[in-house]
Amino acid sequence: MTVPADDGVPLHVGMTGTGPAVVVLSGGPGCVHYLEDDALAPRGARAFYPEPRGVGRSGGGPHDLRRAVDDLEAVRKINNIQRWVVLGHSWGSDLGIRYALDRPDHVQAVVGVAGHGLHKDRTWSQVYEAAKHTEADIVIDWSPDVHASLNESFSQWIHEKSLLRRLADTTIPMHLIAADEDIRPSWPLEQLAALVPDGRFSRVPGVPHNFWATHPRTWVEVVSEACSDYA
Repeated sequence: MTVPADDGVPLHVGMTGTGPAVVVLSGGPGCVHYLEDDALAPRGARAFYPEPRGVGRSGGGPHDLRRAVDDLEAVRKINNIQRWVVLGHSWGSDLGIRYALDRPDHVQAVVGVAGHGLHKDRTWSQVYEAAKHTEADIVIDWSPDVHASLNESFSQWIHEKSLLRRLADTTIPMHLIAADEDIRPSWPLEQLAALVPDGRFSRVPGVPHNFWATHPRTWVEVVSEACSDYA
């Protein structure tokens, strides 16, 4: 389906399943929605897959995190959803946290899988860059301009003086899940889970960052169980 954003830009949104509403956010930033696949959908849920503006089948162009949140709100409103679970992978996990902080009245919970975490840490980056050549190359279409604009906005957001206070005060449950064989260090996710009052951290053994592609059955089992905890 196509949903108009509040500024009229057409946004592509995939839909599948029935049950409690879950909005699924894929990684990037600036990637097409690689999780829009019935075979990867959380079971027992009505899943929505909004493709970011400026990417793939959505109109528009480079934008910031505030606009990304507003676009998610447009999808929610047009589908008459009061509250939904936010399921994000990689960058989508980080965006899901921002969305929950900005729109807490409409978020049931955040399930973040293999997120980056809210940081720009040099040692984290060194570990990632040193192991990057070992990660399986999965080709995903993306927009460099959208990637750059969202990355810049992310850097500005994580340096806001009130961010940690907002995380410590949030009433939104957050389950942050690490892929055990991810080359990305998991300590930022563990810190977030410890900071958020209703936070939880867990690991999925034997899977890499993109286990939606390498271990699809495990992906479905993990996200279905995690989302159902908050239905």
